[in-house]
Amino acid sequence: MERPPIDLYDQSTYERQGPPHEQLAWLRAHEPVIWHEMPGDVGFWAVTRYQDVFAVSLDQKTFSSARGGVILRSWKEGEYEPQKGMLVNLDPPEHTRYRRLVSLVFSAKVIRKLEQHVRTITTEILDKVAADGECDFVSAISAELPLRVIVELMGVPSEDRHKVLDWSNKMIGFDDPEYQTDQMTAAMAAAELFMYSNALAEERQRSPREDVISLLLQSEIEGQKLSITEFNSFFLLLAVAGNETTRNLVSGGMLALMQHPDERARLLADPALMPTAVEEMLRWVTPVNQFRRTATRDVELGGTQIREGDKVVVFYPSANRDESVFPDPQRFDVGRTPNEHLAFGIGPHFCLGANLARLEIRVMFEELLRRLPDMALAGPVERLRSNFINGIKRMPVRFTPERLRAQA
Repeated sequence: MERPPIDLYDQSTYERQGPPHEQLAWLRAHEPVIWHEMPGDVGFWAVTRYQDVFAVSLDQKTFSSARGGVILRSWKEGEYEPQKGMLVNLDPPEHTRYRRLVSLVFSAKVIRKLEQHVRTITTEILDKVAADGECDFVSAISAELPLRVIVELMGVPSEDRHKVLDWSNKMIGFDDPEYQTDQMTAAMAAAELFMYSNALAEERQRSPREDVISLLLQSEIEGQKLSITEFNSFFLLLAVAGNETTRNLVSGGMLALMQHPDERARLLADPALMPTAVEEMLRWVTPVNQFRRTATRDVELGGTQIREGDKVVVFYPSANRDESVFPDPQRFDVGRTPNEHLAFGIGPHFCLGANLARLEIRVMFEELLRRLPDMALAGPVERLRSNFINGIKRMPVRFTPERLRAQA
């Protein structure tokens, strides 16, 4: 394989095609830890092999989330300060203490009890489009389920869920001109979300309920209740991460099934493959492209010397197609097993909502394939302009209307 032009930062590449898998494959084979220039800032080390991504993720003492945060961007003065308290930007032991506050809410035991309710919501979503024969898959289907579930868990009124979606799009899509009309868009969205969470906090302090907001407000860390700033950070993370990644996984998973009709037929013929199909969608799509860490000491990684203070960026789509871990990794295989993908990360920052995401994905595809089995693309897929999130903004689809299929 000839060396392709290497640019893992260019957002327009991700907008055109998603993660640059050809470039990543070349790097895994030849330069698995490579220095990469970054426009307007000091560059970073790009880490592309599974074993190195795994090692960086487990070693929080050497590769810090707190020192500069996990988002790969050039922070202007004061921009990072409001985000320092977010769970993703903390290192142990602070991260461990704060994560414990909400970990029980997302435990496998608790999430299993939600299955019937998640299926009811999924049914309601599909009922609205099943007779139409066409829709935008993202706005009508994939955005609705995780958004409705997370706002209910948190205690956000259902009628406000699209406000949360709009704020989320503006914060996550900070490199996409559709969402960033000016340089202050993301900051203003965060400020509006904080004001909203403050109002909810005041209401819950007067009248607690059985929801995540009330739980956070009543919880204590070493005898101290969360400050309003800490509460806002939790609220922002749960509201944004709780809908953004699952939405893009469901969209990307449906796209994969439409682009691999033999695998969809295999899954339709054998629904027992759904658990492995969900894991393969997670591996194949990988909703989060990368996270940044910062080296706290001089260290060698993958045979390369890294200095204290250097930015180190792990690329999950690359790890999830590493030939040394996944046989025939460029093949979408709904029966793939084992499948030790890193779509949820690994180590202390393993995705808090992984159990909930897996439940939502499984239930959605069980119902989608049962009710709308012949879904097909009806136009171009519009991707998010972002090197951070592997996102799909719009995906027009068509299918046999449910009433006609029933009559047939």
